[in-house]
Amino acid sequence: MSAVSGACAPSSASREMPWLIIAAGSIVAMLTFGPRSAMGFFQLPMLADTGWDRTTFGLAMAVQNLCWGLGQPFFGAIADRFGTWRVLAMSGLLYAAGLFIMAFANAPIWLHIGGGILVGLGIASGSFGIVLSAFARNVSPDQRSLAFGIGTAAGSAGMFLFAPLSQGLISAYGWSDSLVYLGVLMLLVPFFALPLRGNASSGCQSEAHYKQSIGEALKEALGHRSYLLLVSGFFVCGYQVAFITAHFPAYIGDIGIDARYAVIALALIGFFNIIGSLSAGFIAQRYSKPYFLALIYLARSVAVTAFLLLPQTPVSVIVFAIVMGLLWLSTVPPTNALVAIMFGTRHLGLLGGIVFLSHQVGSFLGVWMGGYLYDRFGSYDPVWWLGVALGVFAAIVHWPIEERGVARPATA
Repeated sequence: MSAVSGACAPSSASREMPWLIIAAGSIVAMLTFGPRSAMGFFQLPMLADTGWDRTTFGLAMAVQNLCWGLGQPFFGAIADRFGTWRVLAMSGLLYAAGLFIMAFANAPIWLHIGGGILVGLGIASGSFGIVLSAFARNVSPDQRSLAFGIGTAAGSAGMFLFAPLSQGLISAYGWSDSLVYLGVLMLLVPFFALPLRGNASSGCQSEAHYKQSIGEALKEALGHRSYLLLVSGFFVCGYQVAFITAHFPAYIGDIGIDARYAVIALALIGFFNIIGSLSAGFIAQRYSKPYFLALIYLARSVAVTAFLLLPQTPVSVIVFAIVMGLLWLSTVPPTNALVAIMFGTRHLGLLGGIVFLSHQVGSFLGVWMGGYLYDRFGSYDPVWWLGVALGVFAAIVHWPIEERGVARPATA
């Protein structure tokens, strides 16, 4: 019997959360989300030493986000079939290799291969979609949103911890050695992931699986209106958060605010992201997930608009960081829970990965356009305002999503 196959109690009334699995997955999420959320701190010192422009760095981070998205469905399907631990072990190795290559990049191509492709694939094989799918297989349906909130909050804790850690390492050892130290930390991922052995046939939800091939699952999902709306809306989440992650430290300097406030801001986003993610898990457990998602996207647009139009001071940066932190990854628990409600957990890694691919296409555009439009116009304002408009679009498309499972033939 695998480590996860016996995690569930016999009845939902007496079932407790599988805390070992939750804790292990949360540590993995914290480790894999941490370094990529701190990439923005490496931009200016790296460019100062190499002479590259922001478009070069922005393209590498855009490639990272795109590889993260493209890899997610494939790694999700592999985890569904062959086991979560194998995929997470691969994540640690890919992530470390990418950071090592990025640390010694002496030409843009190596930055794009290391920091872009390899780090992107490392995140794809160790990110929320992989971890939350393992959670979903080992908790009852009424516990999913809460479990997803805990896992997402752990990723948020990674952002909170790695923002000051990365800046402190850069100040003490320089950007290159700091990337090496972060790469060494990623080698811990396979060890912490050991309790997450098992695949889609293990866990307490395996007996409820509707038997489908991958092709049948894809055909069903891509013909489902609410799923397609969810996919299109999650694109906006990626655009908004990836742009801020990659370019906010540079933006703070551009508007004449001391660089230490960028560290404070990203740390605050990470800290309040923990609160927002946990709260989202509780709220999504009790209220309409589509309506909740619509309100989150509207709130983001309002927050960005206020930040741009009101006087920009250290205080406004801190307030903006707190508000965005509460909204940052609060979309993840209800989004993943909706996929599980619609289609069950048999192909959750794959179908959740496709939703996340849309997120990462948005991330690619947010990061790349941030660098490209800045170099072209000398300002980040066009990217900010496009994000505001996209937030309104996301609110509109989430509103009609139906929170119920697909109609399927009865099975014995």
